[in-house]
Amino acid sequence: MSWQLPLFAVLVQGPSMAPTLHGGDALLVRRVRRVRPHSVVVARFRARPELLVVKRAIREQDGGWWVQGDNEFVTDDSRAYGVADVIGQVVFRYWPQPRRLS
Repeated sequence: MSWQLPLFAVLVQGPSMAPTLHGGDALLVRRVRRVRPHSVVVARFRARPELLVVKRAIREQDGGWWVQGDNEFVTDDSRAYGVADVIGQVVFRYWPQPRRLS
């Protein structure tokens, strides 16, 4: 049996979630089984499982989620890699300035 903590932290890298999030933002994430559309989530693309990404869940698709960044000019999301499996939902940003995202 695999045991995992219900909360974990991630560090944002890159501009894909601007203006909502920026590189260097530290986030607290809650593991979830259900995701609400338009939530900010941490996911892995099925086509690129080595990538752990922070994106916005747009819609359920093929047993996973279509996810996109908030920055329309950066397309390193489902438009490039297809469906993703959501690992958790971002609860809040704790660095550099605390802010609830959900």
